[in-house]
Amino acid sequence: QAQLVESGGGLVQAGGSLRLSCAASGRTFRPYAMGWFRQAPGKEREFVAAITWSGGSTFYADSVKGRFTISRDNAENTVYLQMNSLVPEDTAVYYCAAARGWAEIIEIRGYDYWGQGAQVTVSS
Repeated sequence: QAQLVESGGGLVQAGGSLRLSCAASGRTFRPYAMGWFRQAPGKEREFVAAITWSGGSTFYADSVKGRFTISRDNAENTVYLQMNSLVPEDTAVYYCAAARGWAEIIEIRGYDYWGQGAQVTVSS
């Protein structure tokens, strides 16, 4: 059974940093592109960042560009999201996901596997 498990969430003050991890198990996700989404209370789930299976290409939402960095370690079957200069608007549940292709990488429908989510709260 393929499984994605996020960790590293928590409470941080504005301007601070957090690093989220997403550990994959049950199968190798090496051929998959990986992405991060987030969902704030009362809002729809939105794309945050994605990375190709090789790690050679990345893509970010405008709202996090320059502040967040996505990376992956295929040997460890783990994807990371380094979040710097956090603002209260970044408060959300963050989900990692795996996609077989890159064509719909910013769309929820483009992903085949999802984690359960990790809460990130940024206080002002």
